[in-house]
Amino acid sequence: MNVLEINCLALAYLGDSIYESYIREYLIKKGISHVKDLQELSLNYVTAKSQARILKELLTKKVLTSSEIDLIKRARNTKVNSHPKNCDIITYHEATAFEALFGYLKLKNDRERLEEIINQILID
Repeated sequence: MNVLEINCLALAYLGDSIYESYIREYLIKKGISHVKDLQELSLNYVTAKSQARILKELLTKKVLTSSEIDLIKRARNTKVNSHPKNCDIITYHEATAFEALFGYLKLKNDRERLEEIINQILID
């Protein structure tokens, strides 16, 4: 299977769950145990606005490889039929690209790279 041939929205679909799982694990390992607190704190990472902001930071810090940037550009330009009412279409495209990166790395079985990127995001 050539991961680059997979629809970017499908990669984003998978990447959303992968990324959110990392965030949930991170917050629980920090000792947060109340579900309400976990939900509120996770919003700093998992909303479309947060993901778009984080993607911009990763790009600014030059954390991503050229092939990852190419994938992000392709995913960002993928046509979507709708987007959430709580964010604009540009933010939604950025968040979709961010999630697609996680789906791409997961399907490549590149756990080491996934964790490198997560560690860059979760630097306190």
